[in-house]
Amino acid sequence: MNPALRRGIGLAALASTAATVWLGLWVTPPSVQQGNLVRLVYLHPAIAWDALYVAFGLSAVCSLLYLWRRTRSLFWDRLAAASVEVGVVFNALTLVTGSIWGRPTWGVWWTWDARLTSTALLLVLFLGYLALRRVPAEPEVRARRCAVAALVAFVDVPIVHFSVNWWQTLHQNATVLNADLSPTIHGSMAWTLLLSFVALTLAFVWMVTVRYDIEVMRDQVGEEELEVSLAERWAEAQAAEPVMAGAGLPEGSAPPSPPTSGPAPLDPVLRPGEPAGSGR
Repeated sequence: MNPALRRGIGLAALASTAATVWLGLWVTPPSVQQGNLVRLVYLHPAIAWDALYVAFGLSAVCSLLYLWRRTRSLFWDRLAAASVEVGVVFNALTLVTGSIWGRPTWGVWWTWDARLTSTALLLVLFLGYLALRRVPAEPEVRARRCAVAALVAFVDVPIVHFSVNWWQTLHQNATVLNADLSPTIHGSMAWTLLLSFVALTLAFVWMVTVRYDIEVMRDQVGEEELEVSLAERWAEAQAAEPVMAGAGLPEGSAPPSPPTSGPAPLDPVLRPGEPAGSGR
């Protein structure tokens, strides 16, 4: 990405995040039911949005584009890897902020609630994706394996989304993206929530672009190291050739040269009564 554009995205993410913090802490009112604890709504849902839908959704799309022959390119593989790595960070933050919110609301830091459990499983699946990328393999082989792994892991995303509808859970239903598409939050709280989604999505985009460049540089360094290693091995092999040719000879002597003249070679087939070396 163009450095100026990336810098602009980073500054926009920083400014919108600062505005979200200011509105969320000092402008919006407390909730009637949860009091000031409701201010976590300006952080937790936006982080979960970026983790589940933006990051892992982007990785699934990029994986499909890589597996399709017409669009196959390492660009999609690198973008999927960058998206998953940033998404894993957001997924972990989703679980942390959810636990902080759940402790005063539910009375426990963690419970095997359907949404919590499926979100934790999603984190494990994409950690496995990152581990698979560390397995030594050719870039194309690694990209194909990881694309399949990303699509398999993405199956858990709709399970996380619909878990509150499919099972009886402690987790509340969706505030904005509910079945009726009727938000249950209004006024300054709704605008601050919307701004938090924009701010953290911009932060996600900035981090993915930085991580993509790191992935490109890592591949370039790996290719250069491979070329240097092959050159060193080739030089060692060339240096060892004269040593192998002169092995077993007295010190200071040169290896014998093949004869240029002399008696004709012996006929390997002898007739009865002919002495050895008679030749014909």
